[in-house]
Amino acid sequence: RSSGVVMASSVRVPQLHRGWMLNLYPGAGEGGGCFVSSRRREYRPGGGPAADPERAQLEAGRRAGGRLRRYCAANRLNRLGTLTYEGAGCHDPGQARAHVGTFFRALRADLGGAAFPYVWVPEWHKTGHGLHLHFAVGRFIPRGRIVSAWGRGFVHIKLLGDLPVGSGPVAEARKAAGYLSKYVSKTFNEDGDGVLRPKGMHRFDVAQGFKPSAMRLQGATAAAVVGEASELMGGQPAFSWSSDQVPEWQGPPSIWVQWAG
Repeated sequence: RSSGVVMASSVRVPQLHRGWMLNLYPGAGEGGGCFVSSRRREYRPGGGPAADPERAQLEAGRRAGGRLRRYCAANRLNRLGTLTYEGAGCHDPGQARAHVGTFFRALRADLGGAAFPYVWVPEWHKTGHGLHLHFAVGRFIPRGRIVSAWGRGFVHIKLLGDLPVGSGPVAEARKAAGYLSKYVSKTFNEDGDGVLRPKGMHRFDVAQGFKPSAMRLQGATAAAVVGEASELMGGQPAFSWSSDQVPEWQGPPSIWVQWAG
């Protein structure tokens, strides 16, 4: 049986005991964890080059996609939009970032000044036009206000549909995250000319203050932590994954669970 629940706000645990650990995100309806060995991993200050850079890039994209999905689901971001530049477009990631910041500040002011959650991801246009900026929000915003706040070209916004009957805002938000994750994991690694994105520039950005809360569960077995998570969520997960299903898995034994929404 699980040994207890710890809030995951303290990401660093002073001493990890042998067993399973699962980070549960109730608002996002999912959790993931792994088996922790009693042997402490060696710490190397400053890090170092990855043994397999390609695999490291894929793993970084996967982790970023997970953070994006949880943020969208927890904040019910189920409306997907695109900001496009007119004319020759924008080819400077730093300038595009500044433009997006201006856009959301103007939109927030126009909507009354209260902060609201959002996420945005850049995409390099295939025709060489430069950057498109994709975003998701969780509330209805008149298109005219989006056009006015952007002021640099064209806009598109839609509420996602084509989901199974009975799907709610969480399922819609996960679908939005699925669209955005394509750009997070692929097109933002390089620009239109094959140049790596500037060091320190994030794969995506979000409104501050809306990060999904987490609970850290610890137990002797995977079944124990999943069982405790199910009690907290009020039912069994709709989907589950285990590294046991992947013969070539090279990391520690891992699990992932998700509840319907």
